[in-house]
Amino acid sequence: MTTLNDQARAILRQNDRGGYTVPTAGLYPYQWNWDSAFAAWGFSTFDLPRAWVEMETLLATQWDDGMVPHIIFHQDDPGYFPGPDVWATEKTPATSGISQPPVAAIITRLMWEQSPQEGHDHMAALYPKLVKWHRWWHDMRCTHGPVAITHPWESGRDNCPDWDVGMAGVDGSDAGPYTRRDTGHVDPSMRPGKEDYDRYIAMVKFGVKVGWDQAKIVEDGPFLMADPGITFILLRAHADLAFMGRALGEDVSEIEEWAMSLRNALPLIWNPELEAYDAKDLRTGRFAGVLGSGAFLAYLAGASNPQLDAQLIRVWDAVRYGIPSADPQAAIFDPRRYWRGPTWPVVNALMAIGLRDSGLLDLESRLRVETAALIEKHGFFEYFDPMDATPCGGDSFTWTAAIWLTWANQDRDQLVGAT
Repeated sequence: MTTLNDQARAILRQNDRGGYTVPTAGLYPYQWNWDSAFAAWGFSTFDLPRAWVEMETLLATQWDDGMVPHIIFHQDDPGYFPGPDVWATEKTPATSGISQPPVAAIITRLMWEQSPQEGHDHMAALYPKLVKWHRWWHDMRCTHGPVAITHPWESGRDNCPDWDVGMAGVDGSDAGPYTRRDTGHVDPSMRPGKEDYDRYIAMVKFGVKVGWDQAKIVEDGPFLMADPGITFILLRAHADLAFMGRALGEDVSEIEEWAMSLRNALPLIWNPELEAYDAKDLRTGRFAGVLGSGAFLAYLAGASNPQLDAQLIRVWDAVRYGIPSADPQAAIFDPRRYWRGPTWPVVNALMAIGLRDSGLLDLESRLRVETAALIEKHGFFEYFDPMDATPCGGDSFTWTAAIWLTWANQDRDQLVGAT
């Protein structure tokens, strides 16, 4: 009998394109930054050498300024929009012009610790590239204190309600004619609307106009918002990077300074009215006023507090499966539309690392049970309706398979009370 473990490994193999892994065939036919890191984590459970190749291929596409792009177009695929001709970054291989959540250092440490002796040279080779990328985040995206994003896609949580206040100020009327490809692969009701897409393309066009000069994009671009999610991911990644640096005998004082600076900026994204961390439009100073999953990544960075704890339980208890990507009691909640309410196994896994490290083992177990139940019911979909477990987005999804192998399926015989 084919087990879920077998199916998960088969998905990673079938999405393997030789050195890099696509999120899923058709919908996402290229290498995506944080998807690739999670793929490496998944491979590490049964093919550690292949896992290191995945991470090395990702970091090999690093720009001279240190940025690791969010999409790498290894080979042309007319079934995806916007492709390399739209981004026009003039890189080889072609890439997008923005980055994505820097989970690579977190995953690199997890992989290295599985087999420290075998992984030492791989980790040592990746270390300077990771330092250079983290320096890029500090220099180019932390100019206002917390991590800022210059495009919603940079957040990894593409059209979550957190970005609505900033998106409202983007003029998408000059996007021009284009043909979307995503709605041909999945139910259009689960995807961002046309007005959002027009604005996304307008932001890409601005990047092309200024030759992807990151300083100009931060200074004058149409969109700039503080992102709690990446802020917390980067804080955790700084800690893991410094840990690896110490093991290598490196001076990690610069990394520690970045981390201290970023942690000192956390009050700037605390919204007392929301009683939670909140995204903020850095052009206007307005909070988003939306409680989203990015706020709960605070546990990953050891930045929770009693108010956030209470909000987590309130939001979580309002659904049945996992932690939703938006507040179920808010008007904007949409349980099946991309990032506007669904639960994502990959984000649940990141939050679970934080819950575990915060000593909240009962909550970590609860999250694992609920996430595993989704996969056991419906397989390896991109995300799920947190109310009734309806599978959403792409099927045979790399990072969901990886999360099953690395976390959701752990100690299943010891867990009780599965939903």
